[in-house]
Amino acid sequence: MKGILVTNHFLSGKKFDDLVLFFMKSAQRHGITLTHYTNCQMINLLSLPYAAARESLAREEADFVLFWDKDVRLAAYLEALGARVFNSSRAIEICDDKSLMYLSLCQSGIPMPKTAFSPMMFYTPKDFPPDYPDNFISSLEKELSYPIVVKECFGSFGYQVYLAKDRDSLAKLIRELSPKPLIFQEFITTVKHGIGGRDLRLHVVGDRVVTAMARENPRDFRANITNGGIMSLYSPSNEEKETALKACRKIGLDFAGVDLLVDTQGRVFLCEVNSNAHFVNIFSCTGVNVADCIIEHIANNVNINNK
Repeated sequence: MKGILVTNHFLSGKKFDDLVLFFMKSAQRHGITLTHYTNCQMINLLSLPYAAARESLAREEADFVLFWDKDVRLAAYLEALGARVFNSSRAIEICDDKSLMYLSLCQSGIPMPKTAFSPMMFYTPKDFPPDYPDNFISSLEKELSYPIVVKECFGSFGYQVYLAKDRDSLAKLIRELSPKPLIFQEFITTVKHGIGGRDLRLHVVGDRVVTAMARENPRDFRANITNGGIMSLYSPSNEEKETALKACRKIGLDFAGVDLLVDTQGRVFLCEVNSNAHFVNIFSCTGVNVADCIIEHIANNVNINNK
């Protein structure tokens, strides 16, 4: 069996190199020839007419594409050319945009923080209408109380997530971040004392939770390891597992990292779903190699489809 691994050309460093190494070694253990390309190395396909691009891809003789990137246009084109792409371009697109993710799940019955959206705008802050953002903030305050979590719709590792503690700080964030699309969410209190935050990361592969860890940061409401969070092995409850699985089914994901929040009253909330969640940290924490789980899932599905 042959496959193609696609990663982003502009993301480099040990954490990204390690992911590629995990996948390449896992494929080798499973008898799969996996060829690694970055999205830029596959850019020739985008510049070719459809028939020529399809012929070029066919020469690779790949049974699948493991798409570990957010270049959804390339993923969609590979699908149009006939490739079996894991995850699908639509699933990646939904997970990459926090507003789309919420809209895809808001009628599913999955508990999520109360969420509102910024209006689409063509203005920069200096061109704001006189009544913006004051009128928008007044409307937000009727539904959300401070502190309010502000998230850029596109972002990773918790870097584009902020906390507005009052009206002035919220207005300042809106002016600094606009015209980027934003979502605004209620703050879920996950620790009883202090300013820290805690969440759960569940890795889902093929409709099962394969491993999980808790992340806690005593100094920041964002529990991401990148922001200083401390990880520990975690055994999720049935409710937590089903919440993660239901979200992945609804979006149509083959695999994902699902982040859950559990408030101080024990209530479970879905925070977000990551279509290509990093798993090196969770391997060092739990000993579970998510790359092996993903490669096995893909191989099984490709074999079933071929039969």
